[in-house]
Amino acid sequence: QVQLVQSGGGSVQAGGSLRVSCAASGRTFSSYTMGWFRQALGKEREFVAAMWVSSSTGGTFYADSVEGRFTISEDNAKNTVYLQMNSLMPEDTAIYYCAVDRGNLLASSWYANDRVYTYWGQGTQVTVSS
Repeated sequence: QVQLVQSGGGSVQAGGSLRVSCAASGRTFSSYTMGWFRQALGKEREFVAAMWVSSSTGGTFYADSVEGRFTISEDNAKNTVYLQMNSLMPEDTAIYYCAVDRGNLLASSWYANDRVYTYWGQGTQVTVSS
């Protein structure tokens, strides 16, 4: 069993930056797909970013709405993946979730589909005020 524990997030004014962390523990994997999703109040959960985490450099994908502003990265030694969010806008306000799947979802189009991810973090609130 894999446990994902999120931290970070919070509140910031538009144009500011926040970082959300996702630390994995338990039965961790040497390689996996890490996805970030978000769900705003009254809306469906949507894809934000994904990364293939392995011993070699992993690929990344971003939603068009966050491309160039958000960066996903990983620290293998800490089993932690980060979502750095810059130039935040009020429409980025949501609960952010990390998720893991053992397969390389970036090799297909499945990385943006939240239904294929097996393990989920508890969610972290990000609030951006105008």
